[in-house]
Amino acid sequence: MVIHPQRDEHVWVDITPESAGWSYVGLRVVQLEPGATHGFDLGDFEAILLPLRGRATVSWSHAGEAADQGLEGRLDVFSGVTDFQYLPPRTSTVIQAEQPVLLAICAAEASTVQCPPPSYYPAAVAESSVRGAGSCSRQITNYALNTRASTGRLLVCEAITPGGNWSSFPPHKHDAHTAEERALEETYFFMFRAEQEQQGLAFQRGYGTPDRPLNLFTEIHHGDTVLVPHGYHGPTMAAPGYDLYGLNVMAGPASDRQWLSTDDPAHHWIRATWADQTPDPRLPFH
Repeated sequence: MVIHPQRDEHVWVDITPESAGWSYVGLRVVQLEPGATHGFDLGDFEAILLPLRGRATVSWSHAGEAADQGLEGRLDVFSGVTDFQYLPPRTSTVIQAEQPVLLAICAAEASTVQCPPPSYYPAAVAESSVRGAGSCSRQITNYALNTRASTGRLLVCEAITPGGNWSSFPPHKHDAHTAEERALEETYFFMFRAEQEQQGLAFQRGYGTPDRPLNLFTEIHHGDTVLVPHGYHGPTMAAPGYDLYGLNVMAGPASDRQWLSTDDPAHHWIRATWADQTPDPRLPFH
């Protein structure tokens, strides 16, 4: 399923487990002008507040403690990584924009897992790397996935795919709890460069297994969100000339915070071809 941006009353995207028809992952993307605020109570959810562009102050209150934390943010998602704020369940929060800001509230239902206290993480915690080779090259940045940022069950990363390249190929899935996989719901929130927001174009493929059917092939435009409840997903294809940013939010029933996936066996052989290719010279972006 693809969710198009609302861009209504500061809220671009507002996905909950109820609206998505699943159990764990939520995502809200808000756009605020300088001085504007956005408040919310997390209830049973934990969250990572991740600036996509601009700077904001996060005022939070949790378990009798309160603090104001500035998030320096970044110029845009193609120019660098960002600092971010983790918040556990039962936290009340107000975000205030210090300059025009677009900010993602990446969330997961966490009432049954042990969560850390509110924690601020500088940009240096994020870990970026170039994966794949040739036309399958992309840049991955982990925020709460194999970094020292701690959560209950929430995983957050982002990917940048240069124009003309394919990400998530070979297709993979993570919809079962096995030695090779973890069951993880996932959202993909997409953006293009500021000058390409109107015409930016990409495509997303997803398909199920015989026991759990799914069939998705959709155009992607600026601000769209794709929901992946189960099944294989990939490739994500950026049209030539249009660099594509994707924010991935994942969570599932396990609390070990592992991202484990299996390739579609029909396409796994593609990985062996990368040994004779070099990564795309346009990478890394930052």
